[in-house]
Amino acid sequence: MIAHLKGLLFSTGIDQAVIDVGGVGYAVGLSSRSLAALGRPGEAVTVHTEMLVGDDFIRLVGFASETERDWFRLLTGVQGVGARVALAILSALDPTDLGRAVAAQDKAMVARANGVGPKLAERIVRELKDKVGGVATGPLPIGAAAPVGGGLQGDAVAALASLGFKPGEASAAVGAALEELGDGASLDALVRLALRKAAK
Repeated sequence: MIAHLKGLLFSTGIDQAVIDVGGVGYAVGLSSRSLAALGRPGEAVTVHTEMLVGDDFIRLVGFASETERDWFRLLTGVQGVGARVALAILSALDPTDLGRAVAAQDKAMVARANGVGPKLAERIVRELKDKVGGVATGPLPIGAAAPVGGGLQGDAVAALASLGFKPGEASAAVGAALEELGDGASLDALVRLALRKAAK
């Protein structure tokens, strides 16, 4: 299995690039975000890859980061999501936005991607919710039992920070959510309300 390619960017197309590694050109399919991150032909690049093997094809798909590759693997594990649809989703949403969408169960955000209808978007956020709890919200996945004492607020702030919110934004949103829900709130409810407040 080819895990990454390190070489020179030979050329780019609409949805793929050719990476020259020691004189061998590897054609790699990429999301538009990863393509934009590569730079110009002739520059040195490193692309994280996933090798897809079927009955009549072998194909390399590339990513600008390992996080994006992890999301690709999760997305293609959902029924009805093939490589093309997964790349379309990763073209429309970066990993941070995708994590937010799954954590907030925001199917409309996922449906922005080409080829993703409302039903498929709903299936994606529903099925990935349990799988990406740790990825999307830090050490404590959504739904985990809340720690006692002052740790609840800190865990919720860390959850939002791991989704890309600035510490100040995360702290303010969690504080407002905690004030509304009260001390008996679960981590799950606190993170969800804080996400809604932070996104406004």
